[in-house]
Amino acid sequence: MSTILLPIVGVLVLVAIAEGVIWSLRRGDYDWRAFGVSMFDLAGTILMRFVAPVGLAAPLLAFAYEHRILDFELDRLWQFPLLFLGQEFCYYWFHRASHRIRWFWATHAVHHSPEQISFAAAFRLGITSRIAGATVFYVPLAFLGFDPAVVLFSLTLNLLYQFWIHSETIPRLGPLEWVLNTPSHHRVHHARNLNYLDANYGGVLIIFDRLFGTFVPERDDEPCDFGLVTPLRSYNPFYVELHGWIGLIKDLRKARSPKAVVGYLFAAPGWAPDGGATTEDLRRQAGTVVAAGVSALPKPLATAADA
Repeated sequence: MSTILLPIVGVLVLVAIAEGVIWSLRRGDYDWRAFGVSMFDLAGTILMRFVAPVGLAAPLLAFAYEHRILDFELDRLWQFPLLFLGQEFCYYWFHRASHRIRWFWATHAVHHSPEQISFAAAFRLGITSRIAGATVFYVPLAFLGFDPAVVLFSLTLNLLYQFWIHSETIPRLGPLEWVLNTPSHHRVHHARNLNYLDANYGGVLIIFDRLFGTFVPERDDEPCDFGLVTPLRSYNPFYVELHGWIGLIKDLRKARSPKAVVGYLFAAPGWAPDGGATTEDLRRQAGTVVAAGVSALPKPLATAADA
């Protein structure tokens, strides 16, 4: 995180604290322990900048920029919107992959672990993100001709925008809902309702979700239930940060074939060689239950690995 942005982050932490105080006074149920876990994550993320100054994908970014096909020095006004749209496009696919590829989900699950959506939850990004290689999704921008440092700075600005959309109380915003990623859209993204899983991956914009079929609107008749499909039931910050990797390692240890190893690493969360509990599996099973006239949700919905 650039030292230029640290004062901004400090202000946002104060805003998150103020929200917690107001929430506590009005509703009395603000989760301060979850707030503490989020602050642990923020501190760990900043520390990782010093412990691991070069991310796993940094060599690929450098290689792509060295062999770039164009040069964008950002000395023309039109280059800024091009960078913005390019970064937003790459972010969409990074975020979608973070839900659909277990290797990336092992980190991203940390962000989805809070069961309240508050400003503090925006800081919970997963300390291991730097060593998981997620910035590989921005290699095309470096190859196109944008300096990797500029690309990653624009990503930081994207994440700063997303601070305010982590809200349970900000209502729908009218026509802005068609273009921007808003609190309403992001509530759906954080919900574990079966109808809401794996949706609304945009950062600043929602247009790529609409374009690629992953947009799901918030419904008045289905309130969002926040958190992981399989709740963690823990405020231990180390477990929250590492539970995805712990589960992945356990599954890899019981793999009995190369196909199983590849599946556990790169298939959707919940995948298993003999049939698992991915989002598609859960929806298929729920449809079977409904067709049979049974009111209860299928058992895997309560016991599956976070999907």
